[in-house]
Amino acid sequence: METFGPPRHPSSPPPQALRRLRADTAAAHPGRERNMVSVEQGAFLGWLVGVVGAARAVEVGVFTGYSATCIAAALPAHGTLVALEKDEAPLVLARQAWADAGVAARVDVRVGDAAASLAALLADPGAPGSYDFAFIDADKRGYGGYFEQCLALVRPGGVIAVDNLLWYGRVADPADASKATLAVREVNDMLVKDERIDFSLVPVGDGIGLCRKR
Repeated sequence: METFGPPRHPSSPPPQALRRLRADTAAAHPGRERNMVSVEQGAFLGWLVGVVGAARAVEVGVFTGYSATCIAAALPAHGTLVALEKDEAPLVLARQAWADAGVAARVDVRVGDAAASLAALLADPGAPGSYDFAFIDADKRGYGGYFEQCLALVRPGGVIAVDNLLWYGRVADPADASKATLAVREVNDMLVKDERIDFSLVPVGDGIGLCRKR
């Protein structure tokens, strides 16, 4: 078992557990490799968790667990990542990666509809305003709802990171009117105008929106 912590620098090479996970994902889920965050995004997420000083985090959309591994590794030993994924199949690789990285004890997996799982979290009287960090990387048409639920979960000063806001450049293509593209454009517009947060779009990977709750 390989144990590792947060990266010393966002450009640091990934540990063996993450290199293995990327290769295993390509073999087990051909054509879906880009569902994982990039190496640079994974390192950046770990760095963010450390900067925020997060101990409680939630991720919406896990797939095979690359980003979740990076986030969990950056948490303190007593920290918890609530990982929400609708599909059990890719979690086979995710659980193996968490074990390989020595972070399995920090990950609380919830399988099922993400909106329902977030609603269940919010139903706990102690949950609203108690999370430090959230990462949203799931179905794009659900982003607006997931953001509202995560905003209720995180504390003031907490951070919500939203992936794929550049959407492979499609958001800038006026000819692209697909439902997913329209949804990402709408979320971008919403975040820019939302006075409950401080917002910045960072062009790392496919674009990560950073939302600091006021």
